[in-house]
Amino acid sequence: MNLNVGDKIRCLRHEKDITQEEFAAILGVSCQSVSRWENGICYPDIELLPDIAEFFEVTVDCLMGVNETVRKEKIAKYLEQFQEAVSQGRIDDCIAVARNGIAEYPNSYMLLNKLMYALFLAGDSDGNIPEWQENMKKYDSEITMIGERIMKYCPDQDIRLEAAGRLAFNHCEMGRREIGRAIFETLPSQKYCKETQIWWALDEEEKLPFIRGRIQEGYAAMCHGIYLLLDERLLPDEALLKVCRKLFALQGLVFDGKEPAEWGTVRNHCTMAALLARLKQYDSMYDELKTVVETARKFDMRSGQYSVSSVLLGEMKKERTDFETSDSRTLCEIVRDKWLAAEDFDAVRSTEEFDKMIQALS
Repeated sequence: MNLNVGDKIRCLRHEKDITQEEFAAILGVSCQSVSRWENGICYPDIELLPDIAEFFEVTVDCLMGVNETVRKEKIAKYLEQFQEAVSQGRIDDCIAVARNGIAEYPNSYMLLNKLMYALFLAGDSDGNIPEWQENMKKYDSEITMIGERIMKYCPDQDIRLEAAGRLAFNHCEMGRREIGRAIFETLPSQKYCKETQIWWALDEEEKLPFIRGRIQEGYAAMCHGIYLLLDERLLPDEALLKVCRKLFALQGLVFDGKEPAEWGTVRNHCTMAALLARLKQYDSMYDELKTVVETARKFDMRSGQYSVSSVLLGEMKKERTDFETSDSRTLCEIVRDKWLAAEDFDAVRSTEEFDKMIQALS
């Protein structure tokens, strides 16, 4: 990419009618540094670019002389390649795509955020990445550096908050819980977020899609809370079984009695089957496992584009690449090789009926 930062700085400085000496004093650098920039001998340090852009009231990309239309098209292409890779659990490819994009557009916070995300996924113990523990240590400092940079300089609030949450999570994962907690505490509370406040400013045609989006977000939040309750086994098994049944009742309410063929649906049925196995309710367990097999197959065979609809949610159009994972296996393979390999099923593992389930997932 051909950078004309020096020429741009000279033009903007002349527009502001300030001298090189005055500009250097504002930035806290030497006058010789400004002169060298403007003569094309060297570039400003990358950490100075946001301050320079802010002073002249332009974007960093404008400062660097980037064609905005071309820039957006190329970044969109990198993001498309990234999404394709992450939907298939190809995390190394995600990292490579993001690094290539940043090499061309070093100040794209969208690409920096994607790189941070990919580096974090590379250390995900829930995927099928053999070196995930090594990756956690290897990428820790880079995740921290990118996260802090985004938090400090990114003008997009959504990207900034997403990066802050991920940075805090990474600190917790690496044993720095106090630092992570301190970052989490800076995030805005749900009570005062945009979604809870903006209703009164909406136009009439905006209200239905807005409220359906709120219902979808609320449902997702409830499902996540229930997942944590089940995954951490915070209640006795008998109580957790009731929780599972309430979860499926909630799903039926939201989706008009239809069960969506989603990854989470399969995971929830597996969790219920494991609970039934621990409680020795084997007939009910096998019923759940049949649902697991059928739904996992449907998920793996979903088309490139599909839709899910209900009276509460309306019609939600989805694409296969919307799904993000750190596991490159099919869902049937994950169920067979991981979830059904749990010790909860040891008591039935040698039975003919359980073996049929395993074979059906192959």
